[in-house]
Amino acid sequence: MDNLILPTKNTWCPGCGNFGIQNVLREVISQNDREKTVLVTGIGCHGKIADYFNVNSFYSLHGRAIPSAVGIKMGNEELQVICSVGDGDAYNEGIAHLIHAAKRNSNITVVVHNNRVFALTVKQATSTSPKEFVGSTTPKGGVEEPINPMDVMLSTGASFVARGYVGKPEQLTRIISEGVKHRGFSFIEVLQPCVAWLNTYESYNEKTYEMEEEFLPLQEAREKAREWDYNNGGEIPLGVFYREEKPTIEEQVGEVSFVDTKEILEKSK
Repeated sequence: MDNLILPTKNTWCPGCGNFGIQNVLREVISQNDREKTVLVTGIGCHGKIADYFNVNSFYSLHGRAIPSAVGIKMGNEELQVICSVGDGDAYNEGIAHLIHAAKRNSNITVVVHNNRVFALTVKQATSTSPKEFVGSTTPKGGVEEPINPMDVMLSTGASFVARGYVGKPEQLTRIISEGVKHRGFSFIEVLQPCVAWLNTYESYNEKTYEMEEEFLPLQEAREKAREWDYNNGGEIPLGVFYREEKPTIEEQVGEVSFVDTKEILEKSK
């Protein structure tokens, strides 16, 4: 892990859950070929993580980290592409990209830093904010029910679906490491409290538990994903909910012979 962390000044709030994700990714990246690792990030507090790692990295536009990661993987399948995104980044602006990357089974690892709030832009509600969340865009409390991204991913066709918590770093390290090794679309949601705008440490410490059984059948995985409704109700299961081996989009596209653009133009005359 020598020189893996850059001496860049860290600007996360003291106690931010992103520190936990950084420590876990440091361990995971150190186990892989750093020269072939690419870290892709979106816009938000999570995106700063690219500033702190001495690896190939790419900052994308808000909500566009996942298609950028897919393009990098399509361009060079030998690269290990890890995409760090926030809940606002992935579940709001980028929800269509998330769904289609899962549907296509793109061989990338998507780590969602889910603090359930637009933290960098000062406390707006996201798709996973609790219903009555009081924020800068919901000053009288929200009226919308939060979505369940785990259920969405299981419904869409993601071949590796997991959830971890920064308060359980050993399990989280194992989950992300397995996700990186998985050949296919790996979706890993990380519960990452925001100490400034939505401090959920106490709630998560009380309600999270590590599942005894992993790699559940699809229907059972969906039922387990619904055990917690993102509205602060029910216990919160952690672990790998589902895993499936199936062809990736990169493998399937690689079997298609591309026609030279010049040849296409000639035929169109």
